[in-house]
Amino acid sequence: MKILVTGGAGFIGSHIVDILIENGHDVSILDNLSTGNKKNLNSSAKFIKGDILDNNLDLTGFDCVIHEAAQINVRTSVENPTFDGDINIIGTINILEKIKEYGVKKIIFSSSGGAVYGEPEYLPVDEKHNLKPLSPYGLSKFCAEEYIKLYNRLYGIEYCILRYSNVYGERQDPLGEAGVISIFIDKMKKGETPVIYGDGNQTRDFVNVKDVAKANLMALKWKNDIVNIGSGKETSVNELFKIISSEISFDKNPIYEKEREGEVYRIYIDYEKAKSLGWSPKVELNDGIKEI
Repeated sequence: MKILVTGGAGFIGSHIVDILIENGHDVSILDNLSTGNKKNLNSSAKFIKGDILDNNLDLTGFDCVIHEAAQINVRTSVENPTFDGDINIIGTINILEKIKEYGVKKIIFSSSGGAVYGEPEYLPVDEKHNLKPLSPYGLSKFCAEEYIKLYNRLYGIEYCILRYSNVYGERQDPLGEAGVISIFIDKMKKGETPVIYGDGNQTRDFVNVKDVAKANLMALKWKNDIVNIGSGKETSVNELFKIISSEISFDKNPIYEKEREGEVYRIYIDYEKAKSLGWSPKVELNDGIKEI
């Protein structure tokens, strides 16, 4: 299958490219390298330096677009919602328009299970849970989902929306605000004390990037569906700090600062639908941390 991966030089996108190539697919990468890194590029993939907002994108011959390119920082979305919306909403619409123009059959979209659901009404959160985003980032992902479903209804474009929990693993950038695991590891290895925002009892569902990449590979066969991709396990930030401290032999206590606007307090997801489709997470949190 001929596949375009937007954001294919980024953290998650590059792992998706790798597994697609390992499985014999013809892969091209579209990335503007604003947050992606050239060293993540798979030499077997064709690289197109470009932007998802470009009007001259040529999708001739592609069977599927895996759309990973996004603005992913919750803080940035709160401070600059226009910038967030331009990339995550307008950028997605532009990709959909090009898919329609060039007759691409399918889009696989990376959404955020940690952002679109908002503060959970029940746990674990399944795909039927109400969508009540707490940040412009969550709202932009929700809007992109709705556009994808609309283009399916209007033009018959097949889709699979994957709602990731908190993804971690190799190649994650520790310099941004997304990716608490990579941030903690980077700080501790430098002998610096990580900051925990809030009381540290807030919880997240951490899923390894290798498992996420496998889900995207399998989603090539999933049709017109929305699927949670996560571990189904709830881990507090304080617990996470202890796990990483033990692994790195870091003996300082964290610095606690005021909680940040736009973030949920507790979240972990139900991945029973993914399980019914043949996917389940394989990498345990402790093992995944050791690999970073």
